[in-house]
Amino acid sequence: MLAAMSKMREEIRQQPEALERTLRAEVRRIERFRRRLEKRRPRLVALAARGTSDNAAQFGRYLLEITTGIPVSLAAPSIFSLYRAKVDLSDALVVAISQSGESTDTNLVLERAREQGALTVGITNESRGALAALAEHVFLVRAGKERSVAATKTYTGQLLVLYLLAYALGARIRLDDLARLPEWTQAALDLEPAIAASAGRYRFMRETVVVGRGLNYANAFEFALKLMETCYVVAERFSSADFLHGPIAMVEAAFPVFMFAPGGVTWPAMRETLEKLRHLKAETLLITDSGNREARRQEGRCVTIPARLSRRGTVPEELYTPIPYIIPAQLFAACLAQEKGLDPDRPRTLTKVTRTL
Repeated sequence: MLAAMSKMREEIRQQPEALERTLRAEVRRIERFRRRLEKRRPRLVALAARGTSDNAAQFGRYLLEITTGIPVSLAAPSIFSLYRAKVDLSDALVVAISQSGESTDTNLVLERAREQGALTVGITNESRGALAALAEHVFLVRAGKERSVAATKTYTGQLLVLYLLAYALGARIRLDDLARLPEWTQAALDLEPAIAASAGRYRFMRETVVVGRGLNYANAFEFALKLMETCYVVAERFSSADFLHGPIAMVEAAFPVFMFAPGGVTWPAMRETLEKLRHLKAETLLITDSGNREARRQEGRCVTIPARLSRRGTVPEELYTPIPYIIPAQLFAACLAQEKGLDPDRPRTLTKVTRTL
């Protein structure tokens, strides 16, 4: 039996509709922006964000560099807000990402960039927020009001808008493929009963590691963040390469490790990591899909999304996995919080809008 409903789980379930709504509403705007960028291709892209939105920006960095070849920088807002440094962004596309649109320091990055004549974009869920008023071009995450402190549907909405931004910059991303993301997300949501049933096994987990690579590296950060803020679990996050360069030394028997394991170019490195973890007798749980048959045959626990997301013919093969892959992770964090007797909607010391300088 599923645990009593939290707002977090309710909002996780709303993601297929939110994605469909966002794509339908923003595609015309992105087509106009694409024509604008054909006349003025930026020399670089700078992404400014905090918290969950910063994890989305991490995904954007990989996506844009892989699919467009344009260098991408993750802006450090304190350079602008605390050090008041003058950074030349005049030929850049500067993108601020914020659920609420009220993040003071990321808005300051956008303000300074616009003063320099940079092309500015805001990605937000709030059409009336400060970010929407600051940015020259605004793309809305049409997720509806997000009431749980832990962001879920706004994160996947931000990833979708970043796919659209990559498309506008000339990436070989098909809108028909993006239109299937709600369907693939629903396939991941259908795993909720099994995920809820498995969460009890981890009820006493105090620390863990989440491993991802490439386009799913950002998901490792986001899954770890959800475990920290809703379950109070100390969750480190690594790429498989960095993990093997030292942190794997802390792993011992029964140590829990969560891994994002799509097919494609990142799988061999993940498989190597998995083999080392098996030798250490770690407790591993893989998130994968039916397109990666080899991952499904590995020893240990495996959450398999019943859809072929690791698809040959797309470049890279795991191009469309990040949004569906984060769904089981979100569900797991929400269910584990309730197994621990915690309220995932109201993590201690946190509020929905955080303003920092």
